[in-house]
Amino acid sequence: MTDAIVVFVTAPSADKAADIARTLVEEGLAACGNVVPGLRSIYRWEGKVQDGPEALLILKSRAPLFEALRERVVAVHPYQCPEVLRLDVEGGHAPYLQWIRDSVRQVP
Repeated sequence: MTDAIVVFVTAPSADKAADIARTLVEEGLAACGNVVPGLRSIYRWEGKVQDGPEALLILKSRAPLFEALRERVVAVHPYQCPEVLRLDVEGGHAPYLQWIRDSVRQVP
């Protein structure tokens, strides 16, 4: 197991997802953010089934930074209840995992 994580965040548009990614990368909370436009999300919200366009933001970071990353996403996100899902990375290409470590805030 590594301390690398992948975090999924949906956003109302690719531009908003890019804004969130830029903020997190600039602040050292994420090494990278990939914006995947063109999602169609179907979900239940406030008792009704919703169906609409979204974009997916895929962030790469480290486990010790997750709570700070989550809090920052919630602070800058336009949704009342944004998706912030953490997936732990069990393994990967060692140089890429090192790049993630080197690209985010250092943690004690």
